[in-house]
Amino acid sequence: MRFLMFKDEYHPQVKKDLRKLDPAVLTDIKTTHLAKILESPLASDLLTGDLEGIYSYHFRKNKNDYRICYLVNTESETVFFLMIGKRENFYALLRRRL
Repeated sequence: MRFLMFKDEYHPQVKKDLRKLDPAVLTDIKTTHLAKILESPLASDLLTGDLEGIYSYHFRKNKNDYRICYLVNTESETVFFLMIGKRENFYALLRRRL
């Protein structure tokens, strides 16, 4: 069985998002969460309303909730990460970014 891994691309603002995070959370994101998403990007929650078509991956670390939002292109097997950050005000900031 062929193990499919999607390619990753990032919105230019994602670097700023990552700089705001705790180093332990950043390590978790890089080593665990991004890999999980790239293995099976369609497994996360699909948003509705004005954010329809965007996937939202959730995780919790140190009593804080975090979100990773992204788009999936199945034809080019690419995941385009839009935003990474704490849950607080996340979706309002994502709307502004789009």
